[in-house]
Amino acid sequence: MSGEDIKTMPNEKGQSEHGDNYEYKKEAIEAELAEHTMSVMDAVRAYPMACFWAFIMSFTIIMESYDVFLIGNFIATPAFYNRFGAPDPATGIFYIVPKWQSALQMAGQLGALIGVFLAGPLTSRVGYRWATLFGLMLMNAFIFIMYFANSLPVFFVAQLLEGLPWGIFIANAPAYCSEIVPLRLRAPATQVLQMFWAIGSIIVGAVTFVYNDRMDDKAWKIPIALQWMFPTPLAILLFFAPESPWWLVRKGRIEEAERSVVRLARKSRLTNPGDTVALMRRVIDLESTVTAPSYVELFRGTDIRRTLIVCCVYAGQNLAGNLIANQAVYFFEQAGISHHLAFALGLITSALQMIFVMLSWILTTHFGRRTLYLWGTGVNVALLVALGIAGSVGKSNAATLAQASLGLIVAVSFTLAAAPVSWCIIAETSAIRLRPLTTGIGRATYYIIEIPCIFLASYMLNPTGGNLGGRCGYVWGATGLICWVMAYFFLPEMKGRSYRELDIMFKRRVPAREFKTTEIKVEEDE
Repeated sequence: MSGEDIKTMPNEKGQSEHGDNYEYKKEAIEAELAEHTMSVMDAVRAYPMACFWAFIMSFTIIMESYDVFLIGNFIATPAFYNRFGAPDPATGIFYIVPKWQSALQMAGQLGALIGVFLAGPLTSRVGYRWATLFGLMLMNAFIFIMYFANSLPVFFVAQLLEGLPWGIFIANAPAYCSEIVPLRLRAPATQVLQMFWAIGSIIVGAVTFVYNDRMDDKAWKIPIALQWMFPTPLAILLFFAPESPWWLVRKGRIEEAERSVVRLARKSRLTNPGDTVALMRRVIDLESTVTAPSYVELFRGTDIRRTLIVCCVYAGQNLAGNLIANQAVYFFEQAGISHHLAFALGLITSALQMIFVMLSWILTTHFGRRTLYLWGTGVNVALLVALGIAGSVGKSNAATLAQASLGLIVAVSFTLAAAPVSWCIIAETSAIRLRPLTTGIGRATYYIIEIPCIFLASYMLNPTGGNLGGRCGYVWGATGLICWVMAYFFLPEMKGRSYRELDIMFKRRVPAREFKTTEIKVEEDE
């Protein structure tokens, strides 16, 4: 039987319900104390290969980012909208009509919504490594459809299919990264996902900036073809990656888990991999039940609270300015910026986002998750309201520059606090045994919220739709304020907490604002 099929929770005498001595508790305590005493740099020196493999797994996020921004940029590319668009009756200028703008930008998210529901059971069964390899091979195949697309419906289908592997990548990457690194590295290892999202947008911004002046099919075919530079090299690297030792322990494969720990750590600093695995066994025993993990379990007992936190944080990524970042070039154009300058500003925005994500590693390590999320979301709400005011004062050169500047600041500030810290919160909140399912359903919530928001965003910005320009800041400011209020009352501080401590606090139903001050003794198991 697998580790998920056996209930080994120790009783008061230190024995499991199967009568086995709970011998590894001492080793588990030693390993947990060692992690608590590590500094960030100590953790990096002790686990260099864990950092490397987290970096490689995070790289898969580039593919979703690249394609999301690619479609957004195509809508503002003359060759694309002249080929597939319709003329404006008033001006005669071609554009992609709002319904197709929205459809193209939500197709990938719809596919990813299906993909994340597939990712949970698939990963629980075969592991993070094989599930991700499967997704990379699917990605290679589906790029062909997009490359040879000759109509908007075919582009829609291609985006839908490409979304399936996106769902696998986005569900697996934060969970895998959080499981292979020690406690002190959980924040930077998961926040690097946001950096790769920014890198994907930089690459696509640079490519479309170079080709947006072309008036033939290569203006969009070359950027599409460049997607092939990611899946195969990543698949080769990940074939040699170690499986998450936490997943192996969940499956009862203890010896393989120890070998995985050895591969992740520097041998000279790893005294006993068995201690680290004992720590994992202790946490998994706290969570173990007689049934296999299921989506139904996410909404039972104390796990429903953890599931709702993950879902709300994921939803918040779409409701506090992120969609302005995803449509930056189009936003700049509708704000009155020239076509060429709009592409340049989009590229500058992406570059600044990458820099600010790296700054967020320092802020999260110092201030914690809850504090940074609240301050970051609060600042963004204020900036969005200011954007709305700038869009309401009438048309002038000053108003145009103000809208463009505030749009850029909103897109960048979002990646300094709320966006990167969300990945850390998502990875830490879920129970270990339910992590693939929790991250999957959390990301599904992201897409369920994003799909109607994309329609709303496209309608608000399109000149034949709402034509709101900067006044869309009022809408996103209101939704961002709702996110801030929810976070204030329900988001706990998880900085410096081991997975055992988090399990215990959630089971004890500790209020969110008391997580930071609650003391959990190292010998406690419930």
